[in-house]
Amino acid sequence: MSKAVGNAVVRHATSRKLRHAIMQLLPLFPADADVVVRALPKSGEATLDELVDDIRSGLEKIQRRSKKSE
Repeated sequence: MSKAVGNAVVRHATSRKLRHAIMQLLPLFPADADVVVRALPKSGEATLDELVDDIRSGLEKIQRRSKKSE
């Protein structure tokens, strides 16, 4: 995780929140896809609910794009 997210304490807390958010949304991830979640600087200030919403939004974009390509 980039130091732009914050100091070591903030980066570690953000990493834990992202891990928890992804575990909540794991059933929504495409089974045949590799997904990379990148923590941007504002993610260090985000709540768990905000991170879940952002990841869900990204997954919805992936699903819309895959339906267009079919």
